[in-house]
Amino acid sequence: MTRRTPEVALAAALAAALVAAPARADENDYPTDARADYVFGCMAANGQTREALEKCSCSLDALASILPYDKYVQASTILSMRQGIGQRTTAFKSTKMFDDKVADLRRAQAEAEIRCYRGAS
Repeated sequence: MTRRTPEVALAAALAAALVAAPARADENDYPTDARADYVFGCMAANGQTREALEKCSCSLDALASILPYDKYVQASTILSMRQGIGQRTTAFKSTKMFDDKVADLRRAQAEAEIRCYRGAS
């Protein structure tokens, strides 16, 4: 019987934990151009300061940890389509499935605001 050193036992436990860990969404699945676009827009609305940069970056990181990028794109597209006029936009304004996707985005944005704006001093 071989004795295991504490380092070997720790490595084995860590490997087992990684294998057993549930899969989660990649929090960094937002492409760089989408991240930059979000932060630029956020800073335009909140000031062109270093503090705004930090809060906007925090907000995006929080949003990305809650909402996968594909769902963010879907909700953003729906919101863009709702800005128009005509028959095509009516479908985007009056469909529950679209309302639910936008609601998911709004909840994620609210959580990001709490984490980054209200929680910060």
